[in-house]
Amino acid sequence: MSLASRLTAALRTAARSPAVRRGVRDLGRAATRAVTRQRRGAGGGRRGRLHGTGPAPAPVSPDGEGAHALADRSSAAPLALVHAPRADGRPDPGEIVWGWVPFEEDLSRGKDRPVLVVAEEDAAVGGSDGAGPVLVALMLTSRDRTEPGTTAMDEHGATWVDIGSGSWDRQGRPSEVRADRLLRLAPDAVRREGGRLDRARYDRVAAAVREVHGWS
Repeated sequence: MSLASRLTAALRTAARSPAVRRGVRDLGRAATRAVTRQRRGAGGGRRGRLHGTGPAPAPVSPDGEGAHALADRSSAAPLALVHAPRADGRPDPGEIVWGWVPFEEDLSRGKDRPVLVVAEEDAAVGGSDGAGPVLVALMLTSRDRTEPGTTAMDEHGATWVDIGSGSWDRQGRPSEVRADRLLRLAPDAVRREGGRLDRARYDRVAAAVREVHGWS
């Protein structure tokens, strides 16, 4: 085998490693935070756009939605991922609901967006804030980052899983789920609207989450 072939094989093996993927993601996040801080300094404290979603809203008041945002879930403990939607009037794993999602670099700011609930657990399992049961969810986007039915990492180190279209988007646009960022949301902070993800697509998302966080 030539040197070029051995190098190519080594790079492919490294790209499949969860540790390497997390390192790339962390580097991308650090670069994003650095650019954000630079823009804030140049723009008199106004925050720039986040992944092309438009201008960030004004800072929330102490009793606004951002005041109660929870920090993202840690990857330290494996997450129990079980598809369990139920017609019980509350958000369950496998359902897509709407909620207020904080920005990664500033929990006091964010936007209202759809999320896929993937699990429910005690707040103490994956974080140091909050109390009682919390939902673990993944943010959705209609921006096209992957081919249909595939999973891909973007230039910022975020991993996106294509889940196609569904009743959660009135325009029928294909959606993608971000697998590397685990949101922690209080159950009463989300609205049970949107739709359900079928078992096959949920399992594909769950597999991506396990791989990205090194649980597989």
